[in-house]
Amino acid sequence: MIPLIAVAHGSRDPRSAATITSLVGVVRAMRPGLDARVSFMDLSAPRLGDVLTGLRGPVVVVPLLLGRAYHAKVDVPALVHEACQRNPRLSVSVTDVLGPSPRLESAALRRLTAAGAAFGDPSLGVILAGAGSSDARANARVAAIAQRWAVQSGWAGAIEAFAASATPDVPTAAAALRARGASRIAVASWFLAPGLLPDRVYDAALKMDPDAVIADPLGADPDVAELILHRYDEALQGTTLEQTG
Repeated sequence: MIPLIAVAHGSRDPRSAATITSLVGVVRAMRPGLDARVSFMDLSAPRLGDVLTGLRGPVVVVPLLLGRAYHAKVDVPALVHEACQRNPRLSVSVTDVLGPSPRLESAALRRLTAAGAAFGDPSLGVILAGAGSSDARANARVAAIAQRWAVQSGWAGAIEAFAASATPDVPTAAAALRARGASRIAVASWFLAPGLLPDRVYDAALKMDPDAVIADPLGADPDVAELILHRYDEALQGTTLEQTG
């Protein structure tokens, strides 16, 4: 089989790399015999360029990113191009990012309900918290998910919030939910793994409401693993966004 190279952003928080490694382990378990490897853009090892340097022939790179913003448009293609310049026998297909996707929404909702949030609870306001981006379209996709949840969930409301680079922040989102009648706040995670930005969001929510329901990041969820394999299969069928080599 053609190797699958999963590339995540990377973090100084060791929990992040451990979570990504566990997620790729689920991918391997779902597709026995597949050479699925972990890599990172920055801050964690092994780096994508180092992993690609040791390979020959065709490979598929799957960006473990929840939105198509700067990292997907600039960082990953640049790292792939550099690796191919160093290694002429390497041919790389880069898939689409993971999100948005119904599989990611399912994983986020599963994490939220596992944390104690119930569908149909009119006292509950849900914040869908993501990293935030300078790309307004990426933020709008997160907002669209929150708006859909607000209509379908039976909650007092659902609204997006971001850790950085975009508004609203968690306190602003919580105030908006309370204005809609929410007496309890829950935070759903639009993060793949633990790290600085998720912690920033969770700390803000708990500082505002010590009883807030806090969902874990998506992590090594089967729906996320299936989505990674779906992106890989799309590449094998020739529907990649970019080919280099």
